[in-house]
Amino acid sequence: MAGGAIVNTGGGKEYPGKLTLFVFITCVVAATGGLIFGYDIGISGGVTLMDPFLRKFFPEVFRKKEDDKSTNQYCKFDSQLLTTFTSSLYLAALVASFFASWVTRVFGRKWSMLGGGLTFLVGAALNGAAQNILMLILGRILLGIGVGFANQSVPVYLSEMAPAKLRGMLNIGFQLMITVGILAANLINYGTDKIKAGWGWRVSLALAAVPAAIITVGSVFLPDTPNSLIERGYPEEAQRMLRRIRGTDDIHDEYGDLVAASEESKLVRYPWANIVKRKYRPQLTMAILIPFFQQLTGINVIMFYAPVLFQTIGFGSNASLMSALITGLVNVFATFVSIFTVDKLGRRKLFLEGGAQMIVCQIIVGTLIAIKFGTSGEGHLSKAYAAFVVLFICIYVAGFAWSWGPLGWLVPSEIFPLEIRSAGQSINVAVNMFFTFAIAQAFLAMLCHMKFGLFYFFAGWVLIMTTFISLFLPETKNVPIEEMVLVWKSHWFWGKFIADEDVHVGKAETGKGFVHVGEAATEMTNRKPK
Repeated sequence: MAGGAIVNTGGGKEYPGKLTLFVFITCVVAATGGLIFGYDIGISGGVTLMDPFLRKFFPEVFRKKEDDKSTNQYCKFDSQLLTTFTSSLYLAALVASFFASWVTRVFGRKWSMLGGGLTFLVGAALNGAAQNILMLILGRILLGIGVGFANQSVPVYLSEMAPAKLRGMLNIGFQLMITVGILAANLINYGTDKIKAGWGWRVSLALAAVPAAIITVGSVFLPDTPNSLIERGYPEEAQRMLRRIRGTDDIHDEYGDLVAASEESKLVRYPWANIVKRKYRPQLTMAILIPFFQQLTGINVIMFYAPVLFQTIGFGSNASLMSALITGLVNVFATFVSIFTVDKLGRRKLFLEGGAQMIVCQIIVGTLIAIKFGTSGEGHLSKAYAAFVVLFICIYVAGFAWSWGPLGWLVPSEIFPLEIRSAGQSINVAVNMFFTFAIAQAFLAMLCHMKFGLFYFFAGWVLIMTTFISLFLPETKNVPIEEMVLVWKSHWFWGKFIADEDVHVGKAETGKGFVHVGEAATEMTNRKPK
């Protein structure tokens, strides 16, 4: 039955140690890699609405926009050319993530972050100083490469540095920084749009250098993770780093398990070939479907309608600022909810509650829009009616912000064994970027043709993904990252893909050899909740 999906409610082996100030600061600095992704998400949409920017680089688009007098709320002005310019970053990030996998594995996580920050810095400079479309597109490509490298390395770095019992909290710092980046970009766009001389778009684009500089400088001082040091042949440095980040000399158990995982990973010469093997089917499935589902939650359709609704309430010319402020602040504060609950309630409960919340809100908002706009797209909302819709928009955004928003990055980064971890995270980033690109390209056309039915379309997808999580995602909270294979082996469905001889768990007493899978998996399944 479905209940068999819950295979681990109490967490895995507990290693000695605590959350030290050193590891907290380290994780905060690393998480700032999310700022560059968030800033770009927020800044690009605003800049492409600025008339001086359109006149300089997309004069035909500007003329068409000026001529568009349609009052149809479903079929607003749509330019595939402009959408392609915005979305090109995601294709560059997709390709870059595969190269980042090799850099992360061979040179370490921090150097991948440094490379991402530097590339993003150059892209920001090119975009801010752009004189023609070539400079603009080249800058976008460099920004995409930076995002690809950062998104591939930062979540893995955070999951490896954090103590198992606090891994969720520290990893979600990445998503928190993404939301802060989006909010900051929206506020900056509002300010630069007021610049009369018409060069405000340059300031918006060039200020991307600020988050890029933060992660670039920060990564120089970041230490490498013990997992990466062992993988690259520096055992003594790994022991010193493990003592420092755990705040104790009693690291024998954890170090033994890391060494065992590293020995296992050395048997894998070609991670990209190995990742498709049957024994990795559970992790590969999650690395593909979780980012795919994340982009089909419908967050795009909600964010698109926000300015129209806020303007209707009566904010007038400040509608864009207020929609950015209110939805942005809800996004940021709701992410804090997941930070403080993910290691207590677990990943599954947040996924399931957030999914149910989003389904209800999508159906309600879609129905309210349908009642007023129908299929014609013509209509008017009273202030009270619009306020009611905005309330459900905020509840929806909150549900996303403490479930699929952060967990879409957390879960894939913590489930892969060391030997295929870099390749697995690259697949996660690539799938995320591809479907971000695809949805951005298709969204406005879908809205024009499907009308209010698009809300129901996304609600249907959220129902599918919530059911998938309920049946197929085991709880991973508090489980040491190198013990995660036991969770999959104990699962009612995924266990059949993993043979007993494929499950190796380091024997902590000696740091050598392995515990028998039957004993280890039985202990994992029977462990009592804490």
